[in-house]
Amino acid sequence: MLEYPCLTSDPNQANAIYLPYYAAIDALRYLYGPEVNNSMEHGLELYDYLQDNEGWIWSRNHGADHFLVMSRPAWDFSQAVDVDPPIWGTSFLELPEFYNVTVLIVEGRAWPWQEQAVPYLTSFHPPNLGFLESWIKRVKVSKRTTLMLFAGGGGVGSTPNIRRSIRNECESSNFSSNSDIYVNNGEGFDYRKTRKVCDIVDCSNGICEHDPIRYMRPMLQATFCLQPPGDTPTRRSTFDGILAGCIPVFFEELSAKSQYGWHLPEEMYRDFAVFIPKEDVVLKGLRILDVLTGIPRNEVLRMREKVIELIPRVLYRKHGSSSGLRARKDAFDIAVEGALQRIDSRLKASDFDQ
Repeated sequence: MLEYPCLTSDPNQANAIYLPYYAAIDALRYLYGPEVNNSMEHGLELYDYLQDNEGWIWSRNHGADHFLVMSRPAWDFSQAVDVDPPIWGTSFLELPEFYNVTVLIVEGRAWPWQEQAVPYLTSFHPPNLGFLESWIKRVKVSKRTTLMLFAGGGGVGSTPNIRRSIRNECESSNFSSNSDIYVNNGEGFDYRKTRKVCDIVDCSNGICEHDPIRYMRPMLQATFCLQPPGDTPTRRSTFDGILAGCIPVFFEELSAKSQYGWHLPEEMYRDFAVFIPKEDVVLKGLRILDVLTGIPRNEVLRMREKVIELIPRVLYRKHGSSSGLRARKDAFDIAVEGALQRIDSRLKASDFDQ
């Protein structure tokens, strides 16, 4: 944010006010600490600070020109204020004091106007344009020797769910499939047997958190990356997969289509992603493999090209990156631009709560 070209030290000239508040870190004492029973108070100290320090900046638009970032899903901040006994989460997003604030968050709920999902942070932050272009070139020529890949945990219990269905199908496909599957050989699509029909990178117990090579290399070798919901609908893996040129396969619209409208416009989804309702897989026995192998090979090639076009939009360049790279919009630029547009339309409509 400190590198943003349109910063001003004069609040009278500002179209928007950014709050450098680490909401997720501050939430930890309520989520896990001795103050967990006071989770409805999360954010009140921030509100008091905004009133006591040049409070006129806040009061002129009652927070409607303010925005902040929250690096956990909205569900972690949306516990009802009056719930008793407290369950999981804090009540930050349920406080009337912050109803007017624009919140950039990794996963939003379907209904509140103020929440806008932005891409998860990934492990790739290019420092210059040459580094980015080199990565994209590698993605383009990578040999896709696996048809479909799932990187994640869960699905090992007996309860029917989409992750369990994926594991079952993956295990059976690799042992029973004798059909020809198309793969990308780096130059185009042809029909021949893949080295793997399905691959699973087990990331249970946080094993992948600090080892991106563990899942990025397999993603570079896969044509489709399966993105099933887990504890919440969205996944960081969605953006890791896009960076690897791997076509995402979604099973819920809340996993991406209803979330990242600024970075992944809804009208583009058919161009770069596959959607398979999880109910059809879990309850009706639809095989993911049948859906994916039924897509014409020219269509798959076109989708992969579109995924690669999206790479600059969903990555966050490295702090202090070159001017050449900063001239291209990344996920940060798109997020700030979206926040400014939302705040501007909000103020012009003059319909914010006062």
